[in-house]
Amino acid sequence: MHHDTAALRDVLDADGHLYVFAYGSLIWRPGFTHAAAHPALLRGFHRRFCLWSHRYRGTPERPGLVLGLDRGGACRGLAFRVAAAEATEVLAYLDDRELPDGAEQVYFRRMLPLRLLDSGRMVRAVGYVANRGCRLYVGRLSAERAAVAIAQGHGQMGPNRDYLLNTLRHLRGMGVRDAGLDRIAALLPAG
Repeated sequence: MHHDTAALRDVLDADGHLYVFAYGSLIWRPGFTHAAAHPALLRGFHRRFCLWSHRYRGTPERPGLVLGLDRGGACRGLAFRVAAAEATEVLAYLDDRELPDGAEQVYFRRMLPLRLLDSGRMVRAVGYVANRGCRLYVGRLSAERAAVAIAQGHGQMGPNRDYLLNTLRHLRGMGVRDAGLDRIAALLPAG
């Protein structure tokens, strides 16, 4: 028990809560209970379709693309606030969701400094950052190539294009423009 408490303390903010940074599908499908969702800004990373998906949004034959946080720039998203009592369960759920794609580790779980835009407060949040060393990492893919992959990708979680369009719709609802995602969406064939 003692070990768990120490491990938990490492992921909680000074206010005693767990914060989880959502920048893609977590925004519209968190899948865990949270006490609040705050608009938030992360500096030093940006949202990018930089990871091939062989399972959730594509297949090994026709890989789709999923979002990761990649180095550089800034990213607006949501910070979900989770009560400390729920933190262990929520982290287990997130690790299970974000870390397995076969045996490949596509994300690293990191503690990231976030600014909550409704209060201006800085908090420490858990975020899933793209693993640039894994073979599914794409790096800089042209919007054209990304659109082709997304248009044909289809995996366990459904069509890749739904993942992109859902994310864009929710970002717009939060008043967030993501030029990179807009460019890819504009190149998708109608359908």
